[in-house]
Amino acid sequence: MLVKTKGAAIVGINAITINVEVNVSMGQGYCIVGLADSAVRESLDRTESAIKSNGFHMPRTKVVINLSPADIKKSGAAFDLPIAIGILAASEQLSSVALLDDYIIMGELGLDGQLYPIKGVLSMTMQAKVTGHLGIIVPFQNAEEAALVKGIPVFGCRHLNDVVAFLNHPQDFAPFQSSQKKDSNILLSEAPNFSAVKGQQQCKRALEIASAGGHNIIMIGPPGAGKTMLAKSIVSILPPLNTLETLETTQVYSISGKMDTIRQLMYHRPFRQPHHTLSAIALIGGGSIPQPGEISLAHNGVLFLDELPEFNRSVMEVLRQPMEEGVVNIARAKMSVIFPARFMLMASMNPCPCGFYNHPTKECYCSQVAIQKYLHKISGPLLDRIDLHIEVTPVLYHELRAPTEGESSETIALRVKKARTIQMERYKNEPGIYTNAQMTGQHLKKYCLLNVEAENLLQKAMEKFQLSARAFDRIIKVSRTIADLQGEKNISLEHISEAIQYRSLDKSSWGKFKN
Repeated sequence: MLVKTKGAAIVGINAITINVEVNVSMGQGYCIVGLADSAVRESLDRTESAIKSNGFHMPRTKVVINLSPADIKKSGAAFDLPIAIGILAASEQLSSVALLDDYIIMGELGLDGQLYPIKGVLSMTMQAKVTGHLGIIVPFQNAEEAALVKGIPVFGCRHLNDVVAFLNHPQDFAPFQSSQKKDSNILLSEAPNFSAVKGQQQCKRALEIASAGGHNIIMIGPPGAGKTMLAKSIVSILPPLNTLETLETTQVYSISGKMDTIRQLMYHRPFRQPHHTLSAIALIGGGSIPQPGEISLAHNGVLFLDELPEFNRSVMEVLRQPMEEGVVNIARAKMSVIFPARFMLMASMNPCPCGFYNHPTKECYCSQVAIQKYLHKISGPLLDRIDLHIEVTPVLYHELRAPTEGESSETIALRVKKARTIQMERYKNEPGIYTNAQMTGQHLKKYCLLNVEAENLLQKAMEKFQLSARAFDRIIKVSRTIADLQGEKNISLEHISEAIQYRSLDKSSWGKFKN
């Protein structure tokens, strides 16, 4: 008897529907065809044990399982459940097979029939909705994740027997209802509050601007000045994810297998801080079966590269294309996939190997050659793609001992959220544009009107510091964000003036950065 069940395979960040065809006929032996990897082929052993452990019998005739389309690579243990259900249906051990075409069924089986969580459930659920299926059946541990997709019933099962019971008597089961409420305090308690950061008013202002407009930022200063603490504090002022961003971000984490608990569902913007020893593949993604890298895990959030010159230069250079495009293309011989990578780059570095070049009180013992060699680890094209350059100075004693606290993260976050709301309204008719940092040259002409004074100042800065065309665009984008924070419709002289101040690494005193 031939029976078809429905599953799903992950290709890149999306899922495609897979027909699991099971044929039980005369003969001997079991086989799986359809470009299945070793984990899928091993499913027959897990399936046989699970079937026998629960009072069913495994056919002793020939069983052929075809995963169609046959030219798509299938990987992982998630096909255990549709294969097991297909075998039970083809051997006439289910009282009804009417629902097999209506539901996508995915899950990993234990030897006793227990269901274990799988990767990529969110993408599978989105695919089930697009293709018009009546619902999706997944392990109970994945039901909360699947329920993020509205408009399609989700059935979370703990055991093979639960799935069999549902297929035989669907009227006895109700779809999974999420009990989790969006709590803005989850995961934010670990982030430092801006009120705990002593001094560094200019840096705090720059981080507020970066958060409001989604701008890339680099901080340069001596060790112990507070660069890392400032970077980690930015999580507390970033605006919350909207519904679309929540789905996009959770989708990346889902296919990466990082959705271990319900509390880790992505209600807040991710903050990724990889070590400087990571490889290019770990940063941008890849592998024989392409998986998202750190830049995709930072999608809609922050990628923090601490001690930037310590990273391998070839690793840093792969950031250039994703920073411009917002996506990363992973090409392999048999496939090419696209992962989202719309992140805010935040970097920090010392000005020299010893860390005290340009320090107001301490002497730098590095030679000029050593300093230039250290700084030249960061290429001009990469630096040009960073909107704000901040020099972090040491905190003075009276600032450290000040009895009063600075402005809290909650207060700053309100201003950031208000500026983001202005941008969302401005770009509501511009597909793919959500923040000022994502504007193209065409949008600059449309939304960034400069008065005569601002135009003259920008021209002088371009000529004096010999700024590139990309730096020109980024100054205007930053000034647009500064105007939004102040609720101004047009860009004025003070907005341009402040934006130019945040290009310190383009100035003559830092000329050694240029390639």
